Amino acid sequence: MHATQSLYDQLGGEEMVTRTVNIFYKKVLADPRLKPFFENMDMSRLQSMQRAFLCTAFGGPGAYSGRDMRRAHTRLVARGLSDIHFDAVLGHLDGTLEELGVGKPLRDWAQALTESLRKDILNR
Repeated sequence: MHATQSLYDQLGGEEMVTRTVNIFYKKVLADPRLKPFFENMDMSRLQSMQRAFLCTAFGGPGAYSGRDMRRAHTRLVARGLSDIHFDAVLGHLDGTLEELGVGKPLRDWAQALTESLRKDILNR
């Protein structure tokens, strides 16, 4: 493992991102704090966008071409999306990566990358 490798490469690339997204959404949808935000959403489309986003955010190939985080979450913020929900998502991401055998340094890196989006996602 080289310090110059992206998080994407160190996690195991596209296959690992796909596994992460699949497990992550099972956890999110089972969480009563988060489930209401996903009602009436096309989960297949959302998972596809999440995979593309994580590939980009973690330094992988391609470029995320979806809406920016602020615009993508405006409607959810209007429905009450807050720090409590963001923290729950962070917890589920960490739990998912831990379940997949990812060590703490890489999980912390993923958390830091996600945390850097808090202001945009919560429209601050």
